[in-house]
Amino acid sequence: MVNLSAKVLRKLREWHFAHAAKGILATPPVRAADDGLILFSMIGTRVLLPYLVAAKSLHAQLGRGRFVILDDGTLSAADKAVLARHLDDPRIIAIASVDTGPCPRGGTWERLLTILDLRRSDYVIQIDSDTLAQGPVPEVVAAIDHGRSFTLRGAAESEILPLPQVSTAARAVAGPGRVHVQSAIEQVMEQIRVPARGDLRYARGCSGFAGFAPSTEGRALAEAFSLESERLLGRARWEEWGTEQVTSNFVVANEPDAFLLPYDRYINYWAEPDVSGAAFVHFLGTCRYDRGMYRRLTRQAIGRLGQA
Repeated sequence: MVNLSAKVLRKLREWHFAHAAKGILATPPVRAADDGLILFSMIGTRVLLPYLVAAKSLHAQLGRGRFVILDDGTLSAADKAVLARHLDDPRIIAIASVDTGPCPRGGTWERLLTILDLRRSDYVIQIDSDTLAQGPVPEVVAAIDHGRSFTLRGAAESEILPLPQVSTAARAVAGPGRVHVQSAIEQVMEQIRVPARGDLRYARGCSGFAGFAPSTEGRALAEAFSLESERLLGRARWEEWGTEQVTSNFVVANEPDAFLLPYDRYINYWAEPDVSGAAFVHFLGTCRYDRGMYRRLTRQAIGRLGQA
């Protein structure tokens, strides 16, 4: 009965959120610019409205950039018409057209590899549809201006660390039995070898919001890391959900002058009663609709965007 009640309550909260998110359709269209910045997301029809809130709220703070979207295969013609109107006719890439090479398919790998292709000529920011910018983001603006890659921290204590230190820490906290694939690869990460790359680093970040500075390296480091991880864990394990985020963290951590966003201003939402001090919030699935916070901040963001 308790589990059933929890499911009903979540569905009710989800419905209320969806109703609030519809207000995004009454806000003015974005005017995009081909100015060296791409705001990139992988979406489908189910997250169309929250994605528009995420995309428009961030663009309003940055005042620059154009949108590129990876269609997960579910966007309808009507969805694409809405996107064209509100985001100034963004480029939409079909997920089936993405060649993942030696890397796994699925699990958002197509998203990461497309980002690494796009960054050859532009700064690319990856935005999950369950994020929201509610204030100025000067750290992100500075990263774009100075060509520095960044990622959201997985937790407040996350740092960019040498691989041996990562493995030592992961083994110290690992419990008995089968662990999540992220923990599994972190425990053996010190064994990763990439030709012509020494002093490799890693950070427990969150790929829901990450910036990739322009680079001609493309997919090379991600593919090398994926092949090494497959060697250490086996193909079946490396194809599990979560390996794309690990790889995104690894790529960012090994960028020149990369950094992690300050966690007091760029947060993952864990049902905190007050997030007014945060400029950017990632509403994780675990607590997404708790306290009505996502709905409330979505309404506020829509209000700031104004009426068309």
